[in-house]
Amino acid sequence: ALGVAGGARIPEALVAEPRVANVPAASGEKVLFWVAASTPCNKNLKFDEELYKDLLAYLKSSGADGVVVLGTTGEFPSFSVAERKKVAETAFKHRNGLNIIVSPGTANFPETLELSQHAEANGADGLLVVPPFYYKHPRLDGLTKYFSMLFEQVKIPINLYHIPFATGVPISHELLQAMEKYPNLAGIKDSASDPTVYQQFVAEFPKLNMRTGTTENLKYALDHNMGAILAEGNNFTKQIASVFAAKRSGKDLSESIAKLEAAMKLLREGGVDEYGPMKYALSLQMGTRQFYQRPPNSDVTDEQKAKIKQAVEQIKQMG
Repeated sequence: ALGVAGGARIPEALVAEPRVANVPAASGEKVLFWVAASTPCNKNLKFDEELYKDLLAYLKSSGADGVVVLGTTGEFPSFSVAERKKVAETAFKHRNGLNIIVSPGTANFPETLELSQHAEANGADGLLVVPPFYYKHPRLDGLTKYFSMLFEQVKIPINLYHIPFATGVPISHELLQAMEKYPNLAGIKDSASDPTVYQQFVAEFPKLNMRTGTTENLKYALDHNMGAILAEGNNFTKQIASVFAAKRSGKDLSESIAKLEAAMKLLREGGVDEYGPMKYALSLQMGTRQFYQRPPNSDVTDEQKAKIKQAVEQIKQMG
């Protein structure tokens, strides 16, 4: 454990010894497609374990290489620490060869550490850690200390999560440079939707996996042999998997990206612009009961349902 200022010490969570994960042979590669997996709730707003199991099987069969558990699209702030452990354990139990990255971040260090060590002990392939997000614009030395404490106590690969529009705390080049001394720094997820920012990350840190979190930067990521973690992977798993298949076979990406963009356009026009509609569309695509979500995220309306059904059918006809 890491000793901090004044000899104080953050208590370590009680965890078992990490076990070997059942992951794909390609898990060490950078050019992989992770879905930022949705987290289904039932009508009573409880985590739906069976539906999550079905989702993981669906994503695997549709071509995903891995999933991120309880990221932004997984609505991590809506779940307690105990619930987040349960969701992660369900993912480990039903991984079926999926590469699993767990998102353990909170606004405080002890719970972030607890969730990180739980993920490590149960076979996670890596972490995606959002910076502490209540206090805006912390100084570099404070963020460096926060992440150093985590790197000192967790040994599986760690990715930093750059999503400043949600956190108000960007991941800077200076912070990444400070973390490069740790061998388990794997890379980042960049969800800023700014091509210039993403390209600068790739240019500055070519040895790390600078995963794009947006489809806008997907081609650039693949052209530079980087991976992707995409919320769109829930509704467009096969289309995105086709883009990665084209990359791996050395084919031009234009055709597969055009098909992806056409499908995405149909669903956007169908009203899928937030989690409720997205989850409803996903339940239609999977052929399962409806996914629900906790407030403050809103339920899908009857008017939205009609439009989404039409859009999903049109996408299905595209093949």
